[in-house]
Amino acid sequence: MRIVSLIPSATEILFAIGAGDDVVGVTFECDHPAEARERRVVSTSAMPEGLSPKEIDDFVGAALAAGEDLYRLDAGALAELDADLVVTQDLCAVCAVDVGTVDDALSYLGCRAEVATIDPHSLDDVLASVTEVGRLTGRVDGAAALVASLRERLAAVADRVAGRERPRVLVLEWTDPPFAPGHWIPEMVALAGGEPTLGVAGSKSSRITWDEAEGSRPDVVVVAPCGFDLEGSTALAVDVRRRFPGVPVWAVDADGEFARPGPRLVDGVEALAAILHPEPGLTAVAARQA
Repeated sequence: MRIVSLIPSATEILFAIGAGDDVVGVTFECDHPAEARERRVVSTSAMPEGLSPKEIDDFVGAALAAGEDLYRLDAGALAELDADLVVTQDLCAVCAVDVGTVDDALSYLGCRAEVATIDPHSLDDVLASVTEVGRLTGRVDGAAALVASLRERLAAVADRVAGRERPRVLVLEWTDPPFAPGHWIPEMVALAGGEPTLGVAGSKSSRITWDEAEGSRPDVVVVAPCGFDLEGSTALAVDVRRRFPGVPVWAVDADGEFARPGPRLVDGVEALAAILHPEPGLTAVAARQA
């Protein structure tokens, strides 16, 4: 099978279930595992590099209002790769090539590849998508083993934090302007032994004001701006810290462990649990206090 993955989370799933050798095309954002960087890149961003969070928000808002694509699909590369399966998403227009664009391109090229759309809104949905990708690629056993191991790790976190006081946690999915979290992130906070102050599980992230953020009275603030790694989140957390005197402000690997609906969301739950309920001897996690 020849597979093109148009979302980083699907790329991670494919490699994790043993289908990495079948992956022939990826996006410019597919950086985990490192081997994914060796595949041909078939989609790039239309967004200029080096923008600030405010400039990114303005660019995205203007592009969406104008009906413009945020990603460029290399139709020539797609045709040359002669894929049997293309994995994409219909969750967020900001995150990857729109599924309609993919369908139009394949139709124009006369390509008969199957298009699989992943659209998770919760952790259970993410695990179900692992199972589905396993079915589509003939890696059922690998997918089942991965799901079982992820559920075991989640259960271990739940056991560790059971019965403990639950601090109020504000997760910021963006910082300028601030966004409250949605989809699986409020669920991750709850599983890690916290109480999310803003955001609704299963819904989209939502723009809020700083007055609303500060008025939610968090005990802990977690800076997890979509698309930013630990270093990038840490830089943005400096300004956030000034708004919450006396409140611990933590930066996390938002891109790898919070934003992408893949296996590393469980790493994110473990990181949150270590932040909210630290214990001596815990394995180091990708989090840093600002």
